[in-house]
Amino acid sequence: MEQVVVWFDGGCPLCRREIALMRRLDRRGAITFVDVAEDADTCPASRADMLARFHAREGESVFTGAAAFAAMWRAIPVLRPLGLLARSGRVLQVLGRLYGVFLRVRPRLQHLARRLERPRASA
Repeated sequence: MEQVVVWFDGGCPLCRREIALMRRLDRRGAITFVDVAEDADTCPASRADMLARFHAREGESVFTGAAAFAAMWRAIPVLRPLGLLARSGRVLQVLGRLYGVFLRVRPRLQHLARRLERPRASA
């Protein structure tokens, strides 16, 4: 299995949670996680592009959006079947549409996640 590199937005509370889960599931260490906010030197695109969409490299191929998630999933045994299924054009098309919907609501979800992260003041 090829090493996978995943670039993520460490400033996004949703992204941090997702990556924390993927790190726990990646027991074989098959994925290198790169926080774009801290290490933009290794990015295959501009920082703005990297922060706008999810990116991953599997072998020599760089993927964005739903295809990048599928590449990450293929590196994690428990998620590998889903990642392999996403190689189907139709499945990837559906996942791509769902990812597009997520991108539209992402700012609101980030706002909510940030509010939930803040420590609550004592009453």
